[in-house]
Amino acid sequence: MEREVILTGIGGQGIQIAAQILAQAATLEDRYVLYLGTYGGTMRGGNTDSTVIVADAPIGAPPIVSRTWSALAMHHAFWEPLRGKVRPGGVVVVNATLFTAPIGRDDVRVFPVPATQIATDQGTALAAAMVLIGAYAGLTGLVCVESLVEAMRQTLPPYRRQHADANERALRAGCEAVPSDIAPAWVTHEAAA
Repeated sequence: MEREVILTGIGGQGIQIAAQILAQAATLEDRYVLYLGTYGGTMRGGNTDSTVIVADAPIGAPPIVSRTWSALAMHHAFWEPLRGKVRPGGVVVVNATLFTAPIGRDDVRVFPVPATQIATDQGTALAAAMVLIGAYAGLTGLVCVESLVEAMRQTLPPYRRQHADANERALRAGCEAVPSDIAPAWVTHEAAA
């Protein structure tokens, strides 16, 4: 079984580190993983996307996908190019604090999570991407929150280690903010619909 997730947002929102943590968490659970980060022309304020593919067998395709099982959107600014890639019955998790545009799809399951507000309540708005991947893990069961926490601690660069505890709180708060296993990761999207 393979599951694709594309994360999108504005540069500076933590999309790339969130995708790396999600990928690392899956490897900690002995899954096969491909990861690809893409960036726009500007470091902050431009578009940033990441694709993570998680599987229980070797992955034959490159991590550039035309269709995806799921999407995480931190902001609506760059949602349009991703909107049509989500398969019918797919899972879309949005940062409801900042995502103000319509999803534009009635054939996907949308889960609004006030990630920026939850991160702020946990002590830092900068951890909103952590909240969103924690919520995604809780919703889909793709990885467990304990794996996310361990992956985050392994992945943070040395100059960001002071944020590890706040990131852990954000990951756990995101997971706790949603009903668990609404969109199980390891069933077909038709069966999960």
